[in-house]
Amino acid sequence: MAAGIAGGMALAACGETKPQASGSAAQMSAAIAAAEAARPHSGRTVTASLTPQQSQIDLGGPIVRTLAFGNTIPGPLIRARIGDELVVTVSNRLDNPTSVHWHGITLRNDMDGAEPATPNIPAGQDFTYRFSVPDSGTYWAHPHTGLDEDTGLYLPFIVDDPSEGNYDAEWIVVLDDWTDGVGKSPQQLYAELTAPNKPSMPTMSTTPTTSTTSTTSTTSSTSTTSTTSTTSTTSNTSATSTSPTTSTTATPGASGVSVGRSDLLGGDAGDIAYPYYLINGRIPNAPTTFNAKSGQRIRIRFINTGSDTAFRVALAGHSMTVTHTDGYPVVPTQVDALLIGMAERYDVIVTAADGVFPLVALAEGKNDLARALLSTGAGSPPDPGFQPIELTKRVGTIQMFTATTPVNLGRPEPNLNLPVLLGGNMTQYSWTINGEPYSKTNPLHVRQGQRPTITFDNPTMMYHPIHLHGHTFQMLKADGSPGARKDTIIVLPSQRLLAVLVADNPGTWVMHCHNTYHQFAGMMTRLDYVF
Repeated sequence: MAAGIAGGMALAACGETKPQASGSAAQMSAAIAAAEAARPHSGRTVTASLTPQQSQIDLGGPIVRTLAFGNTIPGPLIRARIGDELVVTVSNRLDNPTSVHWHGITLRNDMDGAEPATPNIPAGQDFTYRFSVPDSGTYWAHPHTGLDEDTGLYLPFIVDDPSEGNYDAEWIVVLDDWTDGVGKSPQQLYAELTAPNKPSMPTMSTTPTTSTTSTTSTTSSTSTTSTTSTTSTTSNTSATSTSPTTSTTATPGASGVSVGRSDLLGGDAGDIAYPYYLINGRIPNAPTTFNAKSGQRIRIRFINTGSDTAFRVALAGHSMTVTHTDGYPVVPTQVDALLIGMAERYDVIVTAADGVFPLVALAEGKNDLARALLSTGAGSPPDPGFQPIELTKRVGTIQMFTATTPVNLGRPEPNLNLPVLLGGNMTQYSWTINGEPYSKTNPLHVRQGQRPTITFDNPTMMYHPIHLHGHTFQMLKADGSPGARKDTIIVLPSQRLLAVLVADNPGTWVMHCHNTYHQFAGMMTRLDYVF
């Protein structure tokens, strides 16, 4: 069914018969160069050097041997402004190929850092990524090779807009789930997930959904770097109050510990119970501290770099005003907590109270957490396991947010559809898009300038954060009105979501689940431009 349906629907997306070939290499190269030339160019160049290597890292007590960009996790912050040219030389000191994918950046296709657009960097060799950055926002970088993303190979990447202002300090918060060097390796975990004699796990439905509901994903938290910068927010609007719960019903996890369930995630909370959950590379017993002054407006940039964990994040004693999703501004909306799927980013503004306050990232459905501290005055933090009441109050999910008018993508063209049917079998641990694993994928096709609807359809019993490289798309709410702009979106079990895509970045781009293990098991496809 899948191969035939996926191929037929992809043809419908083009509104004509399927092209015999996706255009010559010369046409593709010319289109990529033209798209790059049309981006803003400031005349400034930002240079950086990265060294993927084996490193020994202190997580705040546990000393782990892992892969990292140098000797820290997260890796070094890269910062640029709109229109800057980024020149990053990567020296691969690993014994296997690697890459650096610039997650969320609308960049030139041959610099994406993921095959087939960009070749991997062989062991012992160097490669220089060179591209302009057209949009401000909170982004990150990570490899696109094997299971390497579930190690320490990640870093925050911030693109500033000089016109944004009205905050006093910035806190970059990077969330992660951690096993490498302290628990089972990612390779061991994957072997357990795919073992024929593993414990019984929930099976996945393969019946397509029929509902057209709106998404329920939202926010992520993590990272520690602090700088003083500028950004603007406008007036707040109140989010609808919700009281989601996390049940403790256990299902077997690959780590040998029970993985629970989450109402916010529609059921299963994940495949793996990790030994640790981190904020800015530290365990809850040894948190990093962000120092500020009482009354300051702090921009917190949350980045979820986890491989199998969505986080519900809250700052004790504070509400948060959400200002951006995946780099793009939204109508400011006040919440007490945020749900953040893997690879999602959220920016919020908080007005700092006086004292010491834990920033808590609950590993949704997994009965564990990560934390950091905000300190503005005297006081002692609560126990490392403390969960603030804000976690159970107004929880921000993606359907609450609407992109501001300047970044609205408008309406899709009628009768142009890109189907993204998510499938899988937990018992066999096989995952697909449009009925096929990536090794057999039938790519989606689009022509430059088209405005198709993406239909995300998840009939499985597990949530999937789906990411499209090189683009953002705008969610359409249940009533058809525009929602937030995203490059990664949680699609809940038995949920169908619609989004509009503007096909303005030619190339060959991958789309995949950002659960590292689902992606590796086959939940990935391609979006190919045709000429």
